[in-house]
Amino acid sequence: MPDDIRKALKDRGLYGKYEERPPYQQNDYIGWIDQAKREGTRDKRIRHMLDELEAGGLYMKTRWTG
Repeated sequence: MPDDIRKALKDRGLYGKYEERPPYQQNDYIGWIDQAKREGTRDKRIRHMLDELEAGGLYMKTRWTG
């Protein structure tokens, strides 16, 4: 996991929620964020992931019940 993503998860207190997600979701989030070409896009995607983890019940803008 890239350091900036790990830091963002820990800073928002969401690392545990991230770890509770299935491995495919963890990998999807990291891959999606890493594919961003611009720093602004990367930051936006990190915030998107954090917001979904915080809200619960969402995965890539779709309902998810773990």
